[in-house]
Amino acid sequence: MQGNHLAKRWALIFSLDLGGISAVVLNGYDIVKECLVHQSEIFADRPCLPLFMKMTKMGGLLNSRYGQGWIDHRRLAVNSFRYFGYGQKSFESKILEETKFFIDAIETYKGRPFDLKHLITNAVSNITNLIIFGERFAYEDTDFQHMIELFSKNVELATSASVFLYNAFPWIGLLPFGKHQQLFRNAAVVYDFLSRLVENTSINRKPQLPQHFIDAYLDEMDQSKDDPLSTFSKENLIFSVGELIIAGTETTTNVLRWAILFMALYPNIQGQVWKEIDLIIGPNRQPSWDDKSKMPYTEAVLHEVLRFCNIVPLGIFHATSEDAAVRGYSIPKGTTVITNLYSVHFDEKYWRDPEVFYPERFLDSSGYFVKQEALVPFSLGRRRCLGEHLARMELFLFFTALLQQFHLHFPLELVPNLKPRLGMTLQPQPYLICAKRR
Repeated sequence: MQGNHLAKRWALIFSLDLGGISAVVLNGYDIVKECLVHQSEIFADRPCLPLFMKMTKMGGLLNSRYGQGWIDHRRLAVNSFRYFGYGQKSFESKILEETKFFIDAIETYKGRPFDLKHLITNAVSNITNLIIFGERFAYEDTDFQHMIELFSKNVELATSASVFLYNAFPWIGLLPFGKHQQLFRNAAVVYDFLSRLVENTSINRKPQLPQHFIDAYLDEMDQSKDDPLSTFSKENLIFSVGELIIAGTETTTNVLRWAILFMALYPNIQGQVWKEIDLIIGPNRQPSWDDKSKMPYTEAVLHEVLRFCNIVPLGIFHATSEDAAVRGYSIPKGTTVITNLYSVHFDEKYWRDPEVFYPERFLDSSGYFVKQEALVPFSLGRRRCLGEHLARMELFLFFTALLQQFHLHFPLELVPNLKPRLGMTLQPQPYLICAKRR
């Protein structure tokens, strides 16, 4: 990865014309922080790109305009993640239960080469499913798997040339071919599936006694039914559920896929993680969230994967809600703002030899874990990822449970292609791994 060359070559801030859409790109940690933190309200909007308009009508949660509707939806989602997720004492044991299903499924391959992608995707999405639907889906549930695959495909298609052209010239939406049409077809299938899922989930609902996000959302709809300004609606519920599923699945899944790839690529780093697991957890007890503070090296490895692999390299596009001034530049209201998180994580002002995978950069001279300010994989400011705490729990518990039990290596020492697949997220190329019982 050539981050430091890019940092030297790029200005801190520059403008782009994306086919008639005026955009500004922010490079490096200082400028991203200045805009998203110090001017958080001004940079909290989303651009009204034709793709977003078509997909969610600028409603829902992730792509909604900055305003009361977004504030209400964000509050509900944050509270739901807390009340039905990591705020519950029992929730950690539910994640650990899922890690057990995950480990058992890996066990069936008996050390033979296989692609971990589907198993990780199902395991990770089930954690979000517990919060949204109050239940997990079996790994054999092909309908749910198909929906997640379509979602994942759309994350890739969203950055295709065809979709870029559609954003610039929406009239090409009238043409019956192109990747943008495939994306719309996928989205229609996904939304139809989600509508039925929401319907089924709400059959036994007890009003004002919510068991999960969907219950809580329907309660909000009931309470605000006479408010003409309310944005709580069946349609926005479907959009929000879809966005929470894909945001909670796509990113964490790809971090784990990269982490596993790097463990097989660097057996000495894998060995160091084993040492720490054996010392702190041992071979028989399940890992716990409390173990994290005693396992600085494992923590450093996961942070280096987050930095080095840049799962969401350009964040999600922002827009200015009013005219802004940044470092002497004027940015008009409604400008699309792209936060180049890739440049942040390879910013030589904050990272020494950023193109080297080096977990020790997160450890001090005594071996204790040290947070690095310029690591912002979940972005910053008002639109910061609301599932960050949950994602960190999942990453630690799935990663340690996996390495506690298995030695990961490539079949016949074949090193896979390390070039990421480009899309809104950076995922590894498909690869095979052998997971041999330790």
